[in-house]
Amino acid sequence: MPELPEVETVRRGLEPAMVGKRIALADVRRPDLRWPFPERMADRLTGARIERLRRRSKYILGDLDTGETLLIHLGMSGRMLIAQPNADNGRDMLGEFHHLHPAPEKHDHVVLDMEDGTRITFNDARRFGAMDLFATELGEAHKLLAVLGPEPLGNSFDDDYFKAALKGKNTPIKSALLDQRIVSGLGNIYVCEALWRTGISPLRKAGGISANRVASLVPAIRQVLAEAIESGGSSLKDYRQTDGELGYFQHSFAVYGREGEPCRKPDCAGNIKRVVQSGRSSFFCNTCQR
Repeated sequence: MPELPEVETVRRGLEPAMVGKRIALADVRRPDLRWPFPERMADRLTGARIERLRRRSKYILGDLDTGETLLIHLGMSGRMLIAQPNADNGRDMLGEFHHLHPAPEKHDHVVLDMEDGTRITFNDARRFGAMDLFATELGEAHKLLAVLGPEPLGNSFDDDYFKAALKGKNTPIKSALLDQRIVSGLGNIYVCEALWRTGISPLRKAGGISANRVASLVPAIRQVLAEAIESGGSSLKDYRQTDGELGYFQHSFAVYGREGEPCRKPDCAGNIKRVVQSGRSSFFCNTCQR
């Protein structure tokens, strides 16, 4: 499932194609994805101007001039694809654009034709993605946003908050970091990488880690996320950027997916191990991660 860096990369790719533009026509091609689409979604999107495109955790939020916000979640295989009209397209005698795009494919579930002819397509083969429309003034009170903890790249995620959030927790630190109520947007890949950078085992109980080591996780999490965003995210199976290109942070993984390979820390003779925690693979070096 795309994590924060992949979602942020998609948001940045969509921004120049969507912000300040009006949706000329919205084509909603099925009644639901993971959950049913809101009533009259196509009608409510058609004609709306996108004022701002932002991200909260793993959600993309598009604020519309109609007073509503479009929420997008990519799920496991969702892609937001941008297609430009053919170069030879133009206006007819009535001044109307004729934009020739290929017919939507089987898994193109929502198609947004923008006023300048650009087409934005939400393609989702597994249909675990989601879209919703809600009143912008509702803000963080939306049911999917209300449960989220602070953004790991935001000012509210600091040493004091993190120490207090983990105090007394008997769950493994890996599980605590994946808990979206504690910190939002983190997933399996970047938690494994951040724990390796700080030398903390994913098996350690969250409440038993010293304050100094907890504090060291804050900059490590921020650093690995920033590097992944700079690399366009990590492409393992389904993830693509909005132009169809792969992200390439997977080439920088220190531990994720490297079971049996040597640890990359200088002077460490250990090898990368894999264990299953709560149904997910944890990759770590049991020599330098304690």
